[in-house]
Amino acid sequence: STLVNRLLGEERMLTGPEAGLTRDAVSVEWEHRGRRIRLVDTAGLRKRANIDHPVEKLSASNTLEAIRMAEVVVLVLDSAQILDKQDLTIARMVVDEGRALVIAINKWDAVEDPQAALKRLNDRLDTSLNQARGLPTITMSALTGKGMERLMDAVQDIHGVWNRRIPTAQLNRWLEEVISHHPPPALQGGRRIKIRYMTQAKARPPTFIIFASKPD
Repeated sequence: STLVNRLLGEERMLTGPEAGLTRDAVSVEWEHRGRRIRLVDTAGLRKRANIDHPVEKLSASNTLEAIRMAEVVVLVLDSAQILDKQDLTIARMVVDEGRALVIAINKWDAVEDPQAALKRLNDRLDTSLNQARGLPTITMSALTGKGMERLMDAVQDIHGVWNRRIPTAQLNRWLEEVISHHPPPALQGGRRIKIRYMTQAKARPPTFIIFASKPD
């Protein structure tokens, strides 16, 4: 909520030191560099086993629905607890839903060893979320506003990637190069699988189909 207030330039959302102040997913229309954007401030998600209050269950349901309807999800992490198990669960869910994902590490001004903290985060992403390599990671402070422009640059860049369409000829030149370095495995009897060509089925997110001699 502090992040949304900072982006809007006004105290629109209720904030405070207590966790769980945000209960509903609150939608706000906003304009950034002439582009209309709908910001949705959601409640945080705790582990499902820890959610027992009916109001929190409804909040969690609203947050999950906001993720499913979003184009870009900004996962805000606390610099003191970078990418714990629950954060990874949410990140995987965003990727599995086909949403674009940006990771924002808040309260970065309180980090004593920034290089070590970033290395821990990147190592964790490489080992636990390797299906989404190259995720933009922004360090920032919602309280002071530091890093806000880099955050919105990352959001707009990843939105462009999410919408991108790649010509079939370009895809197949890439595929040919990959196969020349990493040929498909041989089946029993020595016959090698033939990967014939690929094409983009859709964008949002970019999804591809590969045609092969033995797809199974």
